[in-house]
Amino acid sequence: MITLYTYAQSGNCHKVRLFLNLLGLPFETRELNLAQGEHRTEQMLALNPLGQVPVLSDGEKTFADSQAILVYLARRYGAEHWLPLDPEGLAKVTRWLAAAASEVQFGPAAARVSVVFRGEAPTDEVSKRSIRLLQAMSRTLALGEWLTGEQASIADVAMFPYLSVAEHGLIDLAPFPRVRDWLARVAALPGFVPMPDLSPEMAARRDSVLAAIALKAA
Repeated sequence: MITLYTYAQSGNCHKVRLFLNLLGLPFETRELNLAQGEHRTEQMLALNPLGQVPVLSDGEKTFADSQAILVYLARRYGAEHWLPLDPEGLAKVTRWLAAAASEVQFGPAAARVSVVFRGEAPTDEVSKRSIRLLQAMSRTLALGEWLTGEQASIADVAMFPYLSVAEHGLIDLAPFPRVRDWLARVAALPGFVPMPDLSPEMAARRDSVLAAIALKAA
């Protein structure tokens, strides 16, 4: 049995949950309360010494880091298009996995943390990083429907979660129709599950930030 240790509002956790569903794999979920430090208990540190989620257990094997988990699942259970074996295809996927761990984390993901967890507007630098990423994706998607080829890959899965809720971090996708169309294509994949809605507390923080921005602009 596959077990996913997760936190529902984490985009990194969601990409694993999404891929498990796209692959049609049965799994059980163990939701952790990060505010109470459940990801840093002795049990969890034995599974991932870095004390981070997601963590995935598949029988006696355990894997941490969302990108690494996607690679494992793709190679263990998925068709080849999810993670190509040829050098060029593998390199293209790896490039976007790196982007998911860097440009996304320091752009749209950081913006979301600022707004819905801290109740603060994203910094100018975070907003600029997000725009640069969206511009790069738009240029790539001008060449095809998916980020790395003619079919979806784990690159698309890895990039999807935080971009699908970019508005949580006040990142406007309206100027990027190719990215919006790509999000719709991912959402149309069989087995798709969306990022969860914001909790009432998170939604209230976002509304407070929007109100402060509107007041400042008045």
